[in-house]
Amino acid sequence: MDAAEFTCQTLPSMRPQLRIAVVTETYPPEVNGVAMTLGRLVDGLQVRNHQVQLIRPRQHADDQPQPTATFGEHLQRGIALPRYEGLKMGLPAKGALTQLWTRQRPDVVQIATEGPLGWSALAAANKLRLPVASDFHTNFHSYSSHYGFGLLRRAIVAYLRKFHSKAAVTLVPTDGIRRELLGYGYENIEIIGRGIDAKLFNPGRRDPSLRARWGVSENETVALYVGRLAAEKNLVLVFRAFDAMREAHPATRLVLVGDGPERALWQARRPDAIYCGTQVGEALAAHYACGDVFLFPSLTETWGNVTIEAMASGLAVVAYDCAAAEEVIRHGENGLKAQLEDEDAFIAQAVSLAPDTAQQRRLGTAAAARAAQLSWDAIIDNFERVLLRLALPEPAADVQLDWTSVAPTH
Repeated sequence: MDAAEFTCQTLPSMRPQLRIAVVTETYPPEVNGVAMTLGRLVDGLQVRNHQVQLIRPRQHADDQPQPTATFGEHLQRGIALPRYEGLKMGLPAKGALTQLWTRQRPDVVQIATEGPLGWSALAAANKLRLPVASDFHTNFHSYSSHYGFGLLRRAIVAYLRKFHSKAAVTLVPTDGIRRELLGYGYENIEIIGRGIDAKLFNPGRRDPSLRARWGVSENETVALYVGRLAAEKNLVLVFRAFDAMREAHPATRLVLVGDGPERALWQARRPDAIYCGTQVGEALAAHYACGDVFLFPSLTETWGNVTIEAMASGLAVVAYDCAAAEEVIRHGENGLKAQLEDEDAFIAQAVSLAPDTAQQRRLGTAAAARAAQLSWDAIIDNFERVLLRLALPEPAADVQLDWTSVAPTH
């Protein structure tokens, strides 16, 4: 083959095939950012012909493994996770995982969550000398102040640092999180971003009939929030910003999409808002596209998929300058940002958009164009490169590995 014939199309046949163990507390069809991201990454690894062995808690009594030629599941015992109805945390399983990985040895282990199951996986992998990549998906130390155990923040930071120090690499979604963790003494951090399904989330999903069901006309401004209805999402500021928007522009309505422990509280306290509950798939995409201004004042995100989904849907986003917003929003060009914890600035940005439909559309159009550049394919390629480097530390681009499929145990 001469140089002219060597194209990207030749690479798949030369790519070593890995057996990858993925350990997580949450996975689709559960609805949260970690589950969605992992689902995308696992699907992408299988498309690239890697074999994935998924270890997760059994969420429901009738859960059964769903094996395919490139995918096997191993369901572990779990217990209910406080404040997360319908989600279970895995119990320690070092012995079971050691036995499993002795029989079916993976080339690399990816641990997505830092609970008891993740710690067991880390201990088992280290015992068997398996390379480990860990993910930092959730700011548990930031959550602590919202759930009555703020005094444990330092202990949580220390636990997480100890956990991730036992992995060969810790993967984070943004440079902001990387800088924060370096400040806590972390090492070996790499950035693996997040993508967007622009075929699903786009302005073309706008549906006048849905707005009509909300009782909202096309002449009114819809301030939208999507996410968990929970303390760590800073919902108080969502309502403060909405009240200020409505004062400046009475034809403003607030729509909240999602569920969580504070839904009943807010429905009782603020019946003037429209509560849509959890939405998924095309229904979720339509709810986004039927909004005009997206309010997202959370300060606890490592990424915040909803920010990018709102941008892809053509909304004018108002967010704090952190997580996804820090990475992809250019203030005044494709969205509006406020400095961290500056609530007055956040409200002022929201108010500036309330009566200004031209500004909403200008920012929303630019936001959709920027989000469309965030390809999952490129992100999965970067993720794959990290796993290949851990599994095959010596150059092996010209080696085709041949593993036979091993059926998963139940």
